[in-house]
Amino acid sequence: MSLPLAYCVMVLGVICFQIALIFGAPWGRLTQGGQTEGSLPTSGRLVAAASIFVLVGMALAVLSADGGWPGWPSWAIWIALSVNALSMVLNWITPSKEERRLWGPIMTVMFLVAVAVFWL
Repeated sequence: MSLPLAYCVMVLGVICFQIALIFGAPWGRLTQGGQTEGSLPTSGRLVAAASIFVLVGMALAVLSADGGWPGWPSWAIWIALSVNALSMVLNWITPSKEERRLWGPIMTVMFLVAVAVFWL
């Protein structure tokens, strides 16, 4: 599997998690600082929905950086890398132990794959 495709598969997994949150999955302790036990309130679900658009943009930027569709400008990968790096750091420093354990490693791997796509 190519690195850009691997990145997109990881993004798809995160999007599935966000969709589950939107529809009421009781995983509030695993996201958004882990301050919600059970399902997210409406505001948290809106954040989950917005994050889907960000994730899709990141995936498209990584595909473009590899010369694929949609052919965005080369600077788009910098935005994706920045958002991914910020997300990685926030997930490692979250007060939620469960969120750190789950999303810290996932976001780190996603960041490293995006960096590899950029450098290779």
